[in-house]
Amino acid sequence: MSAGGALLLSARNLTTTFDTPSGRVRAVDGIDLDLRLGEVVCLVGESGSGKSVTGLSLMGLIDPPGQVTCETLDFDGSDLVSLPEAEMDRLRGREMAMIFQEPLSALNPSRRVGDQIAEVLRIHSLAARAAAMDRAVELLGQVGIPDAGSRARSYPHQLSGGQRQRVMIAIACICSPKLIVADEPTTALDVTVQAQVLDLLMDMQARIGSALLFITHDLGVVAEIADRVVVLYAGQVVEEADVADLFGSPAHPYTAGLLASVPNVDAPRRRGIALPAISGTVPNLLELGPGCRFRDRCGQAHDRCAEAPPLIDLARGHRARCWLHADR
Repeated sequence: MSAGGALLLSARNLTTTFDTPSGRVRAVDGIDLDLRLGEVVCLVGESGSGKSVTGLSLMGLIDPPGQVTCETLDFDGSDLVSLPEAEMDRLRGREMAMIFQEPLSALNPSRRVGDQIAEVLRIHSLAARAAAMDRAVELLGQVGIPDAGSRARSYPHQLSGGQRQRVMIAIACICSPKLIVADEPTTALDVTVQAQVLDLLMDMQARIGSALLFITHDLGVVAEIADRVVVLYAGQVVEEADVADLFGSPAHPYTAGLLASVPNVDAPRRRGIALPAISGTVPNLLELGPGCRFRDRCGQAHDRCAEAPPLIDLARGHRARCWLHADR
C-alpha cells in the first residue's frame, strides 16, 4: 500500500442523472473524489449505490439519456468538463483506462485477443503494426498467460474466464496509463483465480505507478489492497477514510453494518448463528425524501435525521455523513 504521490484527479460535485419514463434519477449525487498517483482507492457499497456509474462518469462513458455534470473534474491538469470529445478519446486508453467486470462482454468476440491488445498502441500512434503485436505478445506473457505467442491468436471464447480478465488487464496497462478504473474485475471468477488476478493487477499497478480506483463490494479485498476507502450509499459518499481508520473506527452506521456482515475466520464458529445483516434495501432513487437516506435502515436514527446531514470532517481525512458526529 502507498500513501500516494501527486494529485492526479480531482472531482467536485460530480452528479450523474438519467431521464427515465418515471422521472429523473440521480444515480450519482454530488460526489467529491481525489486520486493520487500510486494510490489505491476502493469505492464500496451495495448494488445500486452508484459505484459503477461513478467509474463510468469519470471515464466519460455515460451515454444519453445519462448526463454528467460537475463543478470541476480535473485530470492531470486537463479540465475534463470542457474537453472536446476527440481529446477525451486521446486520453482514454493512453492516460486513463478501465477494466470491466465481464471481459466476455467487453472484448470483441470476432477478433483475436492479440490484435485487440495491439490495437490500443496503434490507435494512439505509439507503435506500428508489427511492433504493437510484439508488445502485445510480451504483455500477455507478463500477465501470466502461458504460450503467449499462440494465445495471442486465440479468440476470447477460447480462453478461460481468468485468462480473459488477464487480457483485459493487458489492454488497460499496455500504454502505462496514469489512472486505472477497475469495476469489480474479479467478481465473476472463482476464489483461487480471483486471488491470482488481483495479485496481477496490483503488481501491474505498482510497476506503472498509476492511481487505481477499484470498485468492489468485497470488503476482504478492500482490507488487502486499499490505501483509502470511499463508501457510497444511494448515490452519495457516506464515509471516506484511510483503510486502517475505516476498519478500526467506522464512523457511519452503514459502514459499521457492512463490516459487521463480513465473516471473521478467527472467530469461534457457532451453528445456527447468522451473521448480522442490514435490514431493508437501498431506497428507490425516484422516491427519495428529505433527510438522511439511510435513516429507515439505521438503528441509531433520531429526530434530526429528518434533515439531510453534511459530510462531517472527523480527523486525518476521515469524513462521515452522519448527525452522530455533529458536535465534533
